Amino acid sequence: MQTSTLVLKGFLALLALAVAVPGALAQGYASKPIRLIQGFGAGGNGDTTARILAQGMTPGLGQPIVVEAKTGAGGNIATEAVVKSPADGYTLVLLTGGHAVSAALYKSLPFDPVNDLAMISAVTFFPFVISVRTEHPAATLADFIAMAKKAPGTLKYSSVGIGSTQHLAGELLASSAGVELLHVPYRGGGAPLEALLRGDVDIMIDTVTFTSAQIKGGKVRALAVTNPVPWPALPGVPAAAETIKGYEVRSWTGLAAPRGTPPEIIEQLNAQVRRALAQPETRKRYEDLGNEVRATSPDELKQHIESEIAKWKRVVEQAKIERQ
Repeated sequence: MQTSTLVLKGFLALLALAVAVPGALAQGYASKPIRLIQGFGAGGNGDTTARILAQGMTPGLGQPIVVEAKTGAGGNIATEAVVKSPADGYTLVLLTGGHAVSAALYKSLPFDPVNDLAMISAVTFFPFVISVRTEHPAATLADFIAMAKKAPGTLKYSSVGIGSTQHLAGELLASSAGVELLHVPYRGGGAPLEALLRGDVDIMIDTVTFTSAQIKGGKVRALAVTNPVPWPALPGVPAAAETIKGYEVRSWTGLAAPRGTPPEIIEQLNAQVRRALAQPETRKRYEDLGNEVRATSPDELKQHIESEIAKWKRVVEQAKIERQ
């Protein structure tokens, strides 16, 4: 009888420990450095956004957040790497608007763009800038469109990869304006700018974060911003919709983890994103780069991505863009 009692007590103790482990793991988070994977080259919007966020979140977590780049495929290589990582909160991904674009443009992806991720929070929202090198003969977007109509399929635009938001922004520009443009994809970072300055491409469609510094430095001339109205961070730059009725492209960045990451860890990470974005220094760094800073709940980010995928699917269909 005594032996049976001891066995029962031992079993109950093990059961209590098993139930307590998930909470204990969450309470012990974070106990080592965290990897934040982003999918674009150094100096680009994804890289810059990730590094500012990592610096802002590190003090609250008590562990360094190390930003790593896994470039290519419009950010999909980075996302796939994170999806396949342990769901323990130590490997995160910075998603960009290209995540939703890829879901609309590609016939299949090696992951489910919504259900294979545990969403944490949005970080920034922003439009794109359509720009040319300062020596380019097009002084306005209307000038560029007129040039494109005279030489169909010869004027080139850059992107940070097939399936990126920049890619579809260019395709939408061409279809909306009734012109034919040639798409030249790069791996992100400074490559599109270097191509623009060399004259390898005629226009660059890129983020305010990346382009504003080049405009201020006199390297490029902004023809238009893809917001429906002028963007406060770029005074004097007209909205593309003033030339091409209805043309609008806005994008975003957000933080996510692999599916199955404990809810307690997601909640803690969401709180640290909010804390970081509430810091005046972090907010100012983002706003100085032309971003609207806005944290969300995990569900709000998920719903936003779902709506963005639906929107870009309509664009792909209406613009008769061939799916990859």
